[in-house]
Amino acid sequence: MEALKVLRNLLDHLPARLERLPSSQRTLKPGANRWSKQEEFGHLLDSAANNHQRIVRIQLQENPALPGYDGDRWVELHRYQQREWTDLIVIWHSLNEQLLTAASAVADDAWQRTCTIANSRPVTLAFVFEDYVHHMLHHLRHIGVEVDDLVSSVPALLGPWKPWPGGKPPQQEPARD
Repeated sequence: MEALKVLRNLLDHLPARLERLPSSQRTLKPGANRWSKQEEFGHLLDSAANNHQRIVRIQLQENPALPGYDGDRWVELHRYQQREWTDLIVIWHSLNEQLLTAASAVADDAWQRTCTIANSRPVTLAFVFEDYVHHMLHHLRHIGVEVDDLVSSVPALLGPWKPWPGGKPPQQEPARD
């Protein structure tokens, strides 16, 4: 799975790029109900925590029904705007190392295992992982971090990520053999 290599590459190179983002740009809120870049990055910590759970549970349970989560409320609860930027980078790195370890343990035939998320239609483990990486890249680009040079080996990850309608994953086409 190419997305595993992409995540490894991000883990190896992204912290230095994140550290260079100026504080004045990170903490500026573009509107009353809009995230600052720092809060948006905090959202990626929440996404990593939730997707780690998904990746583990899909491997250990048969067709698990997994919950969604309210991204806005999680960001508010964790108070990312008031946190130290370097601490958030360290947490992001640690959470994604843990997630990558779990994803690297997936057997080749297990990528087709399925789950539901927030009462969605079934989605594969491969979809969950690839969507996680694509979602992360979307937010990193929005924050202003150059990532395309780190993912150029996977053209599908270079395009725009589409948010899940209604917070639920989109319907997947059945796998073709």
